[in-house]
This record gives sequence, structure tokens and C-alpha cells, in this order.
Amino acid sequence: MTRAPNATGDSGPSGGQPDAAPPHDSIGVTGVTKQFGAVQALTDVTLDFPGGQVTALMGENGAGKSTLLKILTGDHQPTEGHVVVAGERTELDSPARARAAGIRIIPQEPEIIPHISVAENVYAGSLPRKRGRLLDRQELRRRIVADLARLGFADALDPDLPGHQLTSAQRQLVEIMRALTGDTAARLIAFDEPTSSLSEHEVEALFALIRRLRDQGIAIVYVSHRMQEIFQLADRIAVLRDGGLVGVQQASTTNEGELVRLMVGRDLSTMFVRQRTATDRLVLDVKNLTTDDVQNISLQVRAGEVVGLAGLIGAGRSELALALAGDQPVRSGTVTLDGKPLRSGHPGEVIQAGLGLAPEERKAQALFLQQSVRDNTSLVVLDRLRRFRFVRRAAERELAQHYADRLRVRTPSINHEVRKLSGGNQQKVVLARWLARKPKVLILDEPTRGIDVGAKAEIYQIIADLAKEGVALLVISSELPELLGLADRVVVMQGGRITGELSHDEATEESILALAMADDIGRTSNSGATS
Repeated sequence: MTRAPNATGDSGPSGGQPDAAPPHDSIGVTGVTKQFGAVQALTDVTLDFPGGQVTALMGENGAGKSTLLKILTGDHQPTEGHVVVAGERTELDSPARARAAGIRIIPQEPEIIPHISVAENVYAGSLPRKRGRLLDRQELRRRIVADLARLGFADALDPDLPGHQLTSAQRQLVEIMRALTGDTAARLIAFDEPTSSLSEHEVEALFALIRRLRDQGIAIVYVSHRMQEIFQLADRIAVLRDGGLVGVQQASTTNEGELVRLMVGRDLSTMFVRQRTATDRLVLDVKNLTTDDVQNISLQVRAGEVVGLAGLIGAGRSELALALAGDQPVRSGTVTLDGKPLRSGHPGEVIQAGLGLAPEERKAQALFLQQSVRDNTSLVVLDRLRRFRFVRRAAERELAQHYADRLRVRTPSINHEVRKLSGGNQQKVVLARWLARKPKVLILDEPTRGIDVGAKAEIYQIIADLAKEGVALLVISSELPELLGLADRVVVMQGGRITGELSHDEATEESILALAMADDIGRTSNSGATS
């Protein structure tokens, strides 16, 4: 097997024979190269996905994972090389051909038609008809009931529920049903970041389903940046870097450090090392804050301090962040910044006072995806860039370029549309916006969600640099190792209340989870959440 050259001296991929075609019971690619103009997205990749195994596909954003999946699903055709199905070279020149070959993909963001039922969503494109073009609702009902029972989804999905009422987990189940129904049996199913918006219980249910599909002999491709999930689920792990396959490891014989080295070409064991820079100067002071979603919240953040905010999904962390940013009405309590009270429901005044929020849903809540890196960066500092009524474009370009360089935003230019950037670079643009504003307090809600490990390390360094500069940081994260590595203190929420606080030395995954899952949230007073 030929790999993309690298300077790290990696040994060749393990877990398969070099330059060998995929075995007869698998689907795979042989010698696949893909170019988009001058950009080479894949280079001579040979990789098989055996039936009855879960193959995790890992790599930084831009490593070629999405391109490889799109070649398997017929959305792209390789520049060189070919797809192999059951030992035979197969031309997948359209998604329909790929589906006929038994290849399915469950996208990260399921494509649900909002105003039709679950049943109609599942069979969209192949709805049963009678008397010409009329929908055969009786046959549709028979099919959906039978398939729900066969797949074990009868208790999870109401076939009559409209698409717009589905939860994230239910939307994924609809996509899975699409993959597992139809005239052609599924031979390979690819899951692209499937757990990014699921609760812990929903993740467990998804993993049980994936294992059941694996045990039925289906080849599973699992794409995720979450190491814990990979080692829970995968039989083997394939790593792409810069468009080349750099390793295939058995999950039982490798470790996180080795995978990171393969992914980024260097050791990131020191990614969380930073000096503790907290000072005594109180910047953010929240007292007895109550909204429709959180109750009696009191916490403090000092200059140069990183306070982690932990809790399970639904604990109220994001709702608290929105309330602090002025985006949700406050029923009682106070928020002061540098001793000055902030008014509820006035986000513009909050920004002017020096508080910034990078929300969890960066695409929906933070970025103008059709606009450029420059436009997104300058958004909250236009008042500083105006002369009379006009924005000084040269100053705007200089500012955007400065922060793009500082944060190492990988973009062809600052005029490039943000929607075309990777998730990590999109997050850097959000951070660039707030750095340009020079905030006193910065709230980061899931700052590394959906970001590869290399970009995570860069985000962590940005957080450390901001703390060193005296910014007070409140970091919300569902990844406990991330909070343990970043935070000076961890405040834990459950059911819209604070259940406790842990110092850096006291905080462990077990102690955080104990507070996050506390049965009696009243037994821990909020008074312990400030120091």
C-alpha cells in the first residue's frame, strides 16, 4: 500500500496486506486518488471494510474522510483507482448505484422533510402507490409497522409523527430505517459523527443497534472524533492524514496516544499543560439568578481564571449562558461585570460591557455561513471601524487578517466563505470575532464539539492564552477530560441548579458525574458555588 509521505517516520499500515485488494466479503477501495482542481483530497488509498466488523475512520478535518465516504456513496467518482464490492471492481457513478450495491450513509445532520410523517420520510422516493399516483396509505401502514417491529424501533418512533416534531435521536432513527429498508439489503452502513447531539442514554441505544447490525454481517464505518466512543465500539481503526492512509490498527492493541500521533504527526500529550493564571480580581459575579430554565444560580469568575461548567444534557448550562449574554429574560437575581449590573434582555449592552458568548450551535447561532471570514470577524466591532457612517474597509481587512493569522485560521483568504471551512476553522472565526472585541468575560459553550484532535489542541492553546491575558473564561463542555485539563474550578449543574463545585485538585470524572447525577439537588447549597 502506498501512503502519503510524511516526516514522522510512521510505520506502514497494519491490519491488512500492502497493496492488497479488499477481501471478497467486504466493500472497499483500491488505489483511490481524488483531485478537485489543484487540490488533492485523497492519495492512493487502499482500504477494506469487512462485513461483520466496525471500522472507525479517523483523521483531522480535511484529512479526506468525507471525500472517501462520498466516493463510496457515489456522490464523487475517483480520479484514479476504484471501488471494490464483494471482490469485484464496481463503478458507483451515482448514489442510486451505490444504494443498489448495498451502501448506505447516516449523515451527521439527518435530512428530514418537516411536514410529512415518519412513515413517509422513511420511504420517501419509494412510497407505495395505487390507481396511478395515489398514495396507498394502507400498504404504507403495513410496511412501517412491520419494519419498526423488525428493527426494534416500535417504542421509539410514532409512524404518524411529523418530521418537524422529531428529536435528534428520532431523526437519526429515521435515517437508519431508510438505510435498512428497500429492495436491496444493506451491506455497508457509514455513520458520520452520529452522537454529536445525543444524550448518554441515546448513545447507548445507538451503540446497541450498531453492534446488532455488525452481528448480522453488515460492514460498519464509524466516523467520530471522540476517542472514548471509538474504543468502546470499533474492531479496527483506520487513520487518514492529508489524504493518505497512514495506519490501520486493531482497536484492542492500540491506544489513544498512538492514534493521535498518526492523525496529526506529533505527540499531543501536553495539550492541557498551562500555567494557572487566576487573579483575585472579580470580573463576573452572578447572584441568585433565576430564569424560566435555571434557578437560584450563584457563581463568580475572576480575571485569568477558567471555570468549567459541567452537567448532563438538559442540565441548563446553555440556558444559563444565554441568560448571562442577555438573550433570555431574567426573573430575579443579578449579574454584574466589573461591578456594573447587566440588564436582562439587552445583548447589545452586554457586548458593550465586555461579555462575549461563543454558543454551542456555531452554524445556527454564531456564524453567517454565506459571508466571508472578514465579515464574520468584524461583526461585533463595526462601531470601532466606522468613520461617520462608513466602515473603513482597509481597517476591517487588517483586523480580520491579524486575527486569522493569530489563530491560524486555515483559509485561502479572509474573503473566503465561512461555510467552506472545516469545523475547527469555523470555531476559530467565532473566537477571532470575540478576540477582536477584547472581552473581559468570554463564555465558550462546547468549544470543541465536532472538531478534530489537532484543532482541539489549538483551541486549548487559545483558551490558555486568553486566560494569561486576564480574560475571565466560563467553559461549558460535555467532555470531562477537557474540563479537567482546562479548568481551575468545575461548577456542576443538574436540573437547572448548581449541585456543587470542585477545585482543580478535587475534580475527577467520578466526582463530577456524582454531582451531575445527584438525586437530591437541594442537598448541596448554591453558596458553595462561589469562592
